[in-house]
Amino acid sequence: MRPEKANGIHHIAISTADIKAQIAFFSDVLGMELVGLFEMHGVPGGLHGFLEGESDCLVSFVQLPANAKVPIEYGATHAGNGASPSAPGTMQHLALRAASPEALMTLRNRIRSRGVNVIGPIDHGMCQSIYFAGPEALTLEVATSTEALDAERWIDPDTVANAGISDAELEQFKNPEPYSNPAQPVAQPPMDPDKPHMRYPKAAYAKMLEMSDDALSATISYPDPPVPARPKGNET
Repeated sequence: MRPEKANGIHHIAISTADIKAQIAFFSDVLGMELVGLFEMHGVPGGLHGFLEGESDCLVSFVQLPANAKVPIEYGATHAGNGASPSAPGTMQHLALRAASPEALMTLRNRIRSRGVNVIGPIDHGMCQSIYFAGPEALTLEVATSTEALDAERWIDPDTVANAGISDAELEQFKNPEPYSNPAQPVAQPPMDPDKPHMRYPKAAYAKMLEMSDDALSATISYPDPPVPARPKGNET
């Protein structure tokens, strides 16, 4: 395992104007357990919820007071199905994972038993998938794969050319440069407007970038759960 590579997705965060409806859907229809629900750290009026499938599968919902004022617009904020457009940088659809084709069919049965229509399975070769919708126009998929992707079979030269990727770039993308972690932490680089940036108020963002990592962490960390731990022996 290469330590400089991410080893999975910790969670997907989805905006909502009705966190209760999303929790009810993901819990009842998909069988995911509610494992966290608390005021969003440092965000007045924000609610943050976490639902868990099997281990290493977390879906998060973020309810902010202003979310309800943002209209759903197909082709911009939402795709509506797995083949339709949405704005660059938005989530086109969310694909969860099933452990096997049998598990995929079991989950399809569960979803349909809740009155939700499901299309599939569709065999994509690299995976088998079912498709359905969730609250607030979410486009959802559950997929299963029986073997790892073989890049030699699944990177199509014509598609590479259509994406404007050169042969040299393709080799670079297939074989990212390894990274050796230095003994000392890498300093925060100067703010480069040509790089991607989070959207904060300009002055606040500049202040955060000027702070040391330790000072920033101490200022905005919230390590304690919202519910105090029960004394040992009082678990019931």
